[in-house]
Amino acid sequence: MEKIIEVDEDLKDLVPLYLQSRREELPRISTLLDAGDFNALWGIAHKLHGSGGGFGLDYLSELGESMERAARACDRQEMSALAAKLKEFLDSVEIRYSAVG
Repeated sequence: MEKIIEVDEDLKDLVPLYLQSRREELPRISTLLDAGDFNALWGIAHKLHGSGGGFGLDYLSELGESMERAARACDRQEMSALAAKLKEFLDSVEIRYSAVG
């Protein structure tokens, strides 16, 4: 996983808010995992899968897809590992903005 990601400068106002929203979901993911609510976890994962690429953050879409699979399988251990990867990414990613074309 890249720690520095180039994103279209047109998204400069949106990406920080998007990343903050994902950070704010981390405690909810942990709570849902503790409760074994894999349906709600799938919903969060599905949103991540569908939205990450739109912000130039393909890794988040890939992670969301993996989280969807873990939620469908009710795999607590895998979901926990993927949630840790999500936290690590959010804690360490550096966004650089550049013009497209």
